Amino acid sequence: MAKKKLPVLVKNDPWLEPYADEIQSRIDRYKGRLDHIKKDYKSLKAFAQGYKYFGFNYDTKAKGWWYREWAPQATGLFLIGDFNYWDRKAHPLQKNEYGIWEIFLKEKDVPNFGHGTRVKVHITSKKEARDRLPAYINYAVQPEGEVDYVGEVYHPKKKFHWTDKAFNASSAYHEPYIYECHVGMAQEREGLGTYQEFADHTLPRIKAQGYNAIQVMAVQEHPYYGSFGYHVSSFFAPSSRFGDPDDLRYMVNKAHELGIAVIMDIVHSHAVKNIAEGLNEFDGSDDQYFHPGGKGYHDGWDSKLFNYGREEVLRFLLSNVRYWLEEFHFDGFRYDGITSMLYFHHGNISFDNYGKYFESGVDWDVLTYLQLASTLARQINKSCILIAEDMSGMPGLCRPVKEGGLGFDFRLAMGIPDFWIKYLKEKNDDAWNIHEMWGTMTNRRFGERTIAYAESHDQALVGDKTLAFWLMDKEMYFNMHVDHENIVVDRGIALHKMIRLFSMSLGGEGYLNFIGNEFGHPEWIDFPREGNNWSYKYARRQWSLVDDQDLKYKYLNAFDRDMLTIAQSSQLLTGDQAEQLNMDETNQTIIFERQGLIFLFNFHHSNAIPDYRFKVNRKGEYKIVLNSDNPEYGGFGRVDDVMTYPCVTLFGEHFLSVYFPNRTCLVLRHLD
Repeated sequence: MAKKKLPVLVKNDPWLEPYADEIQSRIDRYKGRLDHIKKDYKSLKAFAQGYKYFGFNYDTKAKGWWYREWAPQATGLFLIGDFNYWDRKAHPLQKNEYGIWEIFLKEKDVPNFGHGTRVKVHITSKKEARDRLPAYINYAVQPEGEVDYVGEVYHPKKKFHWTDKAFNASSAYHEPYIYECHVGMAQEREGLGTYQEFADHTLPRIKAQGYNAIQVMAVQEHPYYGSFGYHVSSFFAPSSRFGDPDDLRYMVNKAHELGIAVIMDIVHSHAVKNIAEGLNEFDGSDDQYFHPGGKGYHDGWDSKLFNYGREEVLRFLLSNVRYWLEEFHFDGFRYDGITSMLYFHHGNISFDNYGKYFESGVDWDVLTYLQLASTLARQINKSCILIAEDMSGMPGLCRPVKEGGLGFDFRLAMGIPDFWIKYLKEKNDDAWNIHEMWGTMTNRRFGERTIAYAESHDQALVGDKTLAFWLMDKEMYFNMHVDHENIVVDRGIALHKMIRLFSMSLGGEGYLNFIGNEFGHPEWIDFPREGNNWSYKYARRQWSLVDDQDLKYKYLNAFDRDMLTIAQSSQLLTGDQAEQLNMDETNQTIIFERQGLIFLFNFHHSNAIPDYRFKVNRKGEYKIVLNSDNPEYGGFGRVDDVMTYPCVTLFGEHFLSVYFPNRTCLVLRHLD
């Protein structure tokens, strides 16, 4: 009897063998769907070109505008706008057998229609009649003094001039150092930041700090600013709060000129339930873009859930992927809410055995969609960076589709920031368990790359605190001047540096920081809302704090910059997982080697150890290349950075000896 052929994913992980059939089914479903797409549309890329068919597109040969909309259960569609004085009967669309409505506006007949025209579509159904935003609209604005959004045709005669042809995102693809950011809150003044401000003022800071990628939140249009961009209404429209589409192009182009890749925080996990702005009940039914009934509603997020098995929905979402890559030159996506997408229970269970990843709770259509999306992204840009926000640990999420995976490059190490917050909330320093710390940082699926981070926007939101605020709290208001001595601030600065280096060096194959946290930005993020009298006070970044040389924020900023420099110069995150060299419970010290660098961490609150001896792999001399106790980083200068450290060889084993102060981390490099 012939031995059953196993998918590569199973060969690489024998624990998956009981689920080999389910993993093979992933491959078969993907191939079946792709074959169907190729049969009807010739290629996946052609299928994902819906934005050039639906919505508003100018026909250069026929000299006019096509407008098309998929609305199978509607009884009538009428294009309305300022060009026809919002007359709901003047321009009816015609429906074909596929449920697609269309109208052609000859330029000579409607000369006042074009770039800048404000539009909506009036849709009638058996249920009701409503004015809606076109589903594929590429620009939606909220007129001053009005509640509702209105679509705006964006088709300037002068096309944006890209100057980024020479840019290649391969550096960030292989070793990403990501700066997570939000354009609207990137400025210091209270108010809304813009794409152009971010490009001109914030990007140079990011470049100087050493990050090679930005991960931009809240790009897709969303009616409620405080949603952080996660309740999307218009999927093809850049948020008009920060500027027009060409302003966004300007920002991406500027980033590329500086050598920075741009990753978009894309939201395909759910959609805003609003009817006035979004896709909900677009054609009058509740099962067009979304699942009908309760299956199409996310209780926790108060939002709508896509039906990924429906061909027209697949085309909409895959076209969205191609649109942002091609029209705006994004270099990749951070997919929001992957755990919620993957399971009908949205991840609200304990993933305590492999069976949980293959039982009936899994939405197989989502797996196929993600496989198609990752395949499409690669066809458009070989260096496209795909990051999954998944806390479930779905096997194969970050493995190639041909192996039975879903095709992502990285998953976010969501357990790491949760771990640090839990420690800071619940444990005194002397109760920190070095083995638990090591285990949390190194517990990741073999062969699947991970983005490590100590904190992201999630930890900075109102109701929680940044690491800096957990560590120093109110003392940050009164004792951050360089001349002020304060033991709470001293402890906070020391641990802030250690936590970030520990997370980056041990926790993954990529690293992420949220805007401003590199210098210990105080307080939380709170967007304008009724509860704070619509204030922007906490929806901004106080760059003046780090720029002021009389304040201690400069110390954290300098350490973060030099930490990245050391890591990048050694290609730290491209190396294998760290090799443990020393674990000392008594002194709470952890020492390990990764990519030729020796990392030393003394987390003890008081034990400063002279002549601390530990084993290393190579004989010879070593030099300190990073020392958190350096006064330049707000330390106390207890370690001499200038001297070299020679090995002592005893019975064929090599030992180093250093003075190892408490709450200090050191990085040593071998002198060849």
